[in-house]
Amino acid sequence: MTTIARKSIGLAAALALALLATPAQSAEKLRVGKAVPQAFSFTPIEIGIRTGIFAKNGLDVESIAFAGDARMQQAAAAGSIDILVGSGPAMAFIVKGAPIKAVAAMAGPPLLMCIVARPDGAKSAADLKGKKIGVSTAGSLTYWLVGRTSDLQGWGPTGITAQPMGAMQGQIAALKRGDIDGIVMDLGTAFRLEKENAARIIVRFKDLKDFHIHVIFATNKVIADKPEQVRAFLKGWFETIAFMRKNKAETVKIAADVTQLPAPIIDRTYDEVISMFSDNGKFDPKALATLRKSYVELNLLPTEPDMSKLYTEAFLPK
Repeated sequence: MTTIARKSIGLAAALALALLATPAQSAEKLRVGKAVPQAFSFTPIEIGIRTGIFAKNGLDVESIAFAGDARMQQAAAAGSIDILVGSGPAMAFIVKGAPIKAVAAMAGPPLLMCIVARPDGAKSAADLKGKKIGVSTAGSLTYWLVGRTSDLQGWGPTGITAQPMGAMQGQIAALKRGDIDGIVMDLGTAFRLEKENAARIIVRFKDLKDFHIHVIFATNKVIADKPEQVRAFLKGWFETIAFMRKNKAETVKIAADVTQLPAPIIDRTYDEVISMFSDNGKFDPKALATLRKSYVELNLLPTEPDMSKLYTEAFLPK
C-alpha cells in the first residue's frame, strides 16, 4: 500500500469518526411550562419526551411545572419558558397584556376536573353556598370553575368563595384541617383521596360541552424568533395524542410515574378523559363564545374580548 493510499484511508476514517461524534441535526431546546405538575391532561409532554416523539421532530423539550396558570404566566413574562400548556380561561391573560398567543385548542369539555369535599362535608353543589373552595391561583381554570358552579346554582359568580392556595399538597392539608370546605382538582387525585376516605367527589363538569378546558400557548418571542419550533412542538404534541389513543398500557405506565399516582387510578382516569383531547388543535367557535361571555360573567374582564385576536391556527399541522 502506498503512502498516499494510507493517508487517504486515515482521512476517511477520521471523517467517519467525526460524523459519528456529531449529530446530523442537533435538537432545538424548548422550555415547556404546564400549569400544574400532576394532572393527567399535561402528561402528553412527558410521554412525548420519553417515547422520543418530540426528539423525532427535532426538539429537546424541557418540562417545567407550576402551581397554577397565573404563576406560569409570570414565568412567560419573565422569558423563562417558550410554550405554555394551560387552560382555556387563561386566554383572558392575553387581554391583560400577557406576551403570549393561543396556538392550539388541546382539549374540550372539562372531563378531568371535579370538586371534592370532606367525607362528612357537602354532598352536592347545592351545599356549597358561602363555602370556601381551594383553587390553584386567581384567574386559573380551577378559579373559573368555582365561579361557574356558583353561577349555575343561581348565586352569581361569588356565591362560592374561590380560595387561591397554590400547590395541591397544601390544599389537601387545608381540607383535612377544615380550613377550606372543598377543592377543585383533577380526577386522578380525587380518585386517590376517595380510596383513602379522605374526600368525596361532589361535582363533575361533564355537562359543559362547548368549552376548551386546555389550550396551548406560545410566547410572542418564540413565535417571532423561532416559529418552526412552535410548529414542531404542535406536530409532536398531536403525534403524542395519537400514540396515547393507540397505546393505553404504555401511556398509563408513564403517566403513573409522572403524576405519582397508582397505575389502577391512572387507568381509570385514562378511560374517563382520553376522549376530551383534540386530534387537530382547531378552536371551536361555540367554545370560544362560552369563554368570551364567561370572562365578564365571572368578573375576569370588564368587557367581552375579540377572541380572534387571542389565538392563531397558523402553526397547526396541515
